[in-house]
Amino acid sequence: MADDHPVVREGICTMLEAEADLEVVGDVGDGAAAVEMALATRPDVVLMDVQMEGVDGIAALKQLREVLPSARVIILTTFGHENYLILSSRAGASGYLLKDVSQEELTSAIRRVAAGETLIGVGAESDPISPRELEVLECMSQEMSNQAIAQALGITENTVKTHVSHLLNKLGASDRAGAVLRGWRQGLISSSAPGQVNNHANGG
Repeated sequence: MADDHPVVREGICTMLEAEADLEVVGDVGDGAAAVEMALATRPDVVLMDVQMEGVDGIAALKQLREVLPSARVIILTTFGHENYLILSSRAGASGYLLKDVSQEELTSAIRRVAAGETLIGVGAESDPISPRELEVLECMSQEMSNQAIAQALGITENTVKTHVSHLLNKLGASDRAGAVLRGWRQGLISSSAPGQVNNHANGG
């Protein structure tokens, strides 16, 4: 557990220790110490705050993905800004939760992430948006065609169409423009003018 607020950190650790199947192996107050602690204790899951003195949570996440790829990181923050969500996803986070989640939601997310699931985008829901889908959604917000998205992400155009279809279903949208608008409203993408996105005919 990495958080620069001792009261918050201690409270969350106490809450987690009350769960019979969870064990807190260490808690620290900054990103650099989080990397050191993770290397020493080899945790299954790391809970990481974003804004901390020195090495912040995103930088620490990137370091952890390099030196300890087996550890899965859940960003736990008070900030729901879309930029943090995108940065966390691209840095390799396995989950992104706000600190106002319930104990049940947090412990469920930890167990699911430890089991190999990725919970990022809409929170710890049953059908979360994957990091790759977030990248596709970000490209859609820039009015990129399926072909352009495929080239940018190094995947096939058919794969892009599959991701777009999944995004429409998960966001409850009927077309690409609606998906981008809903994604922007939910803080999933950083587009500042979602209303300007056109509905491409090849939206799939």
